[in-house]
Amino acid sequence: MGVCGAASAQVYPSRSITIVVPFAAGGPLDTLARIVAERMRASLGQPIVIENITGAGGSIGTGRVARAAPDGYTLVIGIWTTHVVNGAIYPLQYDVLNDFEPIALLANNPQLIVAKKSMPANDLKGLIAWLKANPNKASAGTAGVGSPQHILGVFFQNATDTRFQFVHYRGGGPATQDLVAGQIDMIVADQVTALPQIRSGNIRAYHEQGPLGCGSRSTHSGRSGFAQFLY
Repeated sequence: MGVCGAASAQVYPSRSITIVVPFAAGGPLDTLARIVAERMRASLGQPIVIENITGAGGSIGTGRVARAAPDGYTLVIGIWTTHVVNGAIYPLQYDVLNDFEPIALLANNPQLIVAKKSMPANDLKGLIAWLKANPNKASAGTAGVGSPQHILGVFFQNATDTRFQFVHYRGGGPATQDLVAGQIDMIVADQVTALPQIRSGNIRAYHEQGPLGCGSRSTHSGRSGFAQFLY
């Protein structure tokens, strides 16, 4: 989480605080922001407003905070793409390093390779084999160009010599909804969005990026032979 500039010396906070989530409602950042906002509301005694401003891999919402008054009343909750990667792939009107004051590291969210439940593969090796046999036929959802899902998807393609089409959404929530509906074939998804659907049997999990510890049905790297996907 970060804030543009620094808050003034007056009693803080004396009014409502806005937390900008630069992705669509229902995704991991939105969920995290609402959990944090509830605790902030209780401890600070002021309303905390969540505002979802989507587009351009999170850079539109992040830019909104960069242009806000540096008084501590407009915050942004971001990820490594919004505050690192976007600076390399988008012509930003703000400086990702100098226009924000970091506040706290809130969470670590491992990623999972998941597919629609009708995908004809039982494990990660089977999924890779199917993708190789059907180049550019599968569709993979992302939370936007330059999002973690997009970057990890490209990495997955390069590491496995597979090719598939990317479908870019305004957040992980809408992408997961289309995956459950069978409109797309797969996603490199975050735990927050994917685990409820995995446990309900609505989608299939093949691989985790990082330790789960949540009892999902994913195929772990040690058994899938794809440990290099961990980073």
